[in-house]
Amino acid sequence: MSFNQRTLLTWVALSAASLLAGCERPPIEAVQNGFRGTGMVQVYNPRIVAKDIPNHVVPEAVPPAAPGGPAASRVYQNVKVLGDLSVGEFSRTMVAMTAWVAPEQGCTYCHNPQNFASDEIYTKVVARKMLQMTQKINADYKSHVVETGVTCYTCHRGNNIPKDVWFTAKPEARSDGLIGDRAGQNTVSIAGAYSSLPEDPFTPYLLGAQDIRINGETALPTGNRHSIKQAEWTYSLMSHMSTSLGVNCTYCHNSRSFASWETSPPQRVTAWYGIRMVRDINNEFMTPLTSVFPAHRLGPTGDVGKANCLTCHQGAYKPLYGKSMLKDYPAMVSAVVPEQASAMKVASK
Repeated sequence: MSFNQRTLLTWVALSAASLLAGCERPPIEAVQNGFRGTGMVQVYNPRIVAKDIPNHVVPEAVPPAAPGGPAASRVYQNVKVLGDLSVGEFSRTMVAMTAWVAPEQGCTYCHNPQNFASDEIYTKVVARKMLQMTQKINADYKSHVVETGVTCYTCHRGNNIPKDVWFTAKPEARSDGLIGDRAGQNTVSIAGAYSSLPEDPFTPYLLGAQDIRINGETALPTGNRHSIKQAEWTYSLMSHMSTSLGVNCTYCHNSRSFASWETSPPQRVTAWYGIRMVRDINNEFMTPLTSVFPAHRLGPTGDVGKANCLTCHQGAYKPLYGKSMLKDYPAMVSAVVPEQASAMKVASK
């Protein structure tokens, strides 16, 4: 065999290996959720799903507190959110939160051990705000979380900071050369599912309230800003949502008419509420904490870490695959007295 033949065979082998490296070996599972031939199919790699399952296991609940006892606000100082809980249930909730958020540091992650009532450690102020946020989500956003709800563990999973938060991208320098204005595009973006789509679709949509559109309903130039350029920002957000939930576009959209609400799966409505829920918690709970966080916890533009779909879902179509923890932690819904907590736990069985 000549040198040229060996070179050609080597090139062919390397090319084939490169092509196969981008493929997933069978078996692959497909779940059909529409008429045959329409592309309404969710495709899953069972090996990837199996590998990810341990990240979505709900921890064992802290043993229940003994019923009765005085309210926590009558025994402890500076209890502003969970003061209506009994001392036992209050302590139990604190133990659970420590395991969810700071299993290595323990109570001192938020508290001065010499003065637990003090707010001198910023994480205590943040934790109080996050408790209020959790209660609001469970009480006012059932249109998205339904009865499953959320707890601190939904996002934190044993980490001080949820592993998936986002910061506003640093404004790029404008160029008068041939490169021009990138408009936040043309770099590989994790947010845009490793594409060259805009790298920060969250600031306009999950902090601001810009229209999420692909095309306009009126002709140019009568104020129609839904151009191809704007559509790319929408595609970046949609790619993020798809990756966050581990699904493809047809989980929320009808493949025959992506824009049609009438023929879309019900998950599209759930996602619509989810976008507004995330936008609200970023503006109502996260952004007001900007001055509380130290500089090393802020982003390149001086903003706090904020939530997006990946923060809670972490690759699952439902956070923790839909397993609810609220029956064991009713304080995550609202501050309730022990008798109410017991009633909620019985009703949830």
